Amino acid sequence: MQDFVSRIPAVVFTCVVRADGTPQLNYISESCTTLLGLSPSDLIKRYTNCLDMVHPDDRALFEETFREGIANQKAWWWEGRLKINNTVRWVELRSSTPVQGEQLTYTGLILNIDERKKQEEERLKKSETLFNRLFNNVPVALVLLDEKGKVLLVNRGFNEMFGYELIELRGKNLNDFIVPENLQNEGIDLNNLITSNNTISLETVRKHRNGKPVNVILYGVPVTLEDKTIGIYGVYVDITERKKIEEELKIRNTELDNFVYKVSHDLRAPLSSVLGLVNLARLPGNTDDPRMYIKIIGEKVQELDRFISDVLSHAKNLKMEVAVAKIEFVEMLSKTFSDLSYLPGAGEVELSTQITGEEFYSDPWRLGEIFRNLVSNSIKYRNQKQSRPLVNVQIHTTVQQCHIKFSDNGIGIAEPELDKIFNMFYRASEQSDGSGIGLYIVKNAVEKLGGRIHVKSSLGFGTTFEIVLPNLKHLQQTEVQYRYSQRS
Repeated sequence: MQDFVSRIPAVVFTCVVRADGTPQLNYISESCTTLLGLSPSDLIKRYTNCLDMVHPDDRALFEETFREGIANQKAWWWEGRLKINNTVRWVELRSSTPVQGEQLTYTGLILNIDERKKQEEERLKKSETLFNRLFNNVPVALVLLDEKGKVLLVNRGFNEMFGYELIELRGKNLNDFIVPENLQNEGIDLNNLITSNNTISLETVRKHRNGKPVNVILYGVPVTLEDKTIGIYGVYVDITERKKIEEELKIRNTELDNFVYKVSHDLRAPLSSVLGLVNLARLPGNTDDPRMYIKIIGEKVQELDRFISDVLSHAKNLKMEVAVAKIEFVEMLSKTFSDLSYLPGAGEVELSTQITGEEFYSDPWRLGEIFRNLVSNSIKYRNQKQSRPLVNVQIHTTVQQCHIKFSDNGIGIAEPELDKIFNMFYRASEQSDGSGIGLYIVKNAVEKLGGRIHVKSSLGFGTTFEIVLPNLKHLQQTEVQYRYSQRS
């Protein structure tokens, strides 16, 4: 029998239950020398109470398992560490059903699981490494809460999105930090839903450490073990930029609706006048001079042509990429006045220019559109009580930028109207007969070039536009577009 037992690849033992309920070792096979480092006689002599062999950190579980076996008169199983002569071994202990005699006696096996535990630890370490890498580097904000909603972990994305470090949040209620006051009830309700094993997804608002709102899609995922919630994952996807784009689209759609309505109205108005004159000329007995009708029709057609030209300019400004070339301001301004000489009163307006500084590079077409619309407005809205209508253009360029000051002594704009003049189809004066999109085109062209525009005016005394544009001599086209996108 002893020869058979010695060949078993484990340590065989028997123990009895003492009066105090603790196990007493009374036999152990020779293989214990290899596994535990002591001979059977030395082991039994030194460790009469089996509990003394158990590692202190695992003793409580050993006692719980052993007492449960005694109480139920059943076999028991335990996995843990034995500590013999300061040598620690991971073992698995399996017993048979106890035999009742003078004392309750157990027979069992002690299996060496050091290698298995080592492999498990390596797998666990690898899993933890993979988890940590994923948790910290995933490009969204992640937070891990315990079952009570207290913070356990946050990743780098969370820190970047909300501005909080883990040391500030660990063990605390997350709702106290990132949920806006008006959404506190929502935060509580969400935690209750998640702890009830419900996965949630919603679009909501959270707040940054600096108080700035952050639009997010929030995913709440419960972590369960044996149908019990042991933790909560919160996943936050920042949709602030998407929200900005949505709001921008709403504005653009509203502008488009207004644009279509106004364009159709302003196209139809001169056409209706032309058709009215044609029908009037056809009336029997009409003795009016046809040349009078032709003159009016010509004026309406010119009005229609100017409006269509403005609409096309607007479309071109939106779609055309920025082109860079050297700007000759004197030639550009001279050509602008020449091209607008057909406007009533254009011959009365005097141009004064002062141009100084470095070579300047920009988009010739867009800069031409800016001057065309500003000069056109100065002519249309000249003060007819003035004996000498003036347009003064001061331009100073540097290596970095260009300052343009465009002033006239026209009828001016009332203070309450100044914030509206760059709106599409806005007309600030009853004297206006234009398309209403000239200054809208100017503002958009300035922004496309990465610049800014400011207006000052005094009713009855004139208007001044101040424009600052970057010198694009050393910029690539892609950089220009980037500057514009950043401003938007």
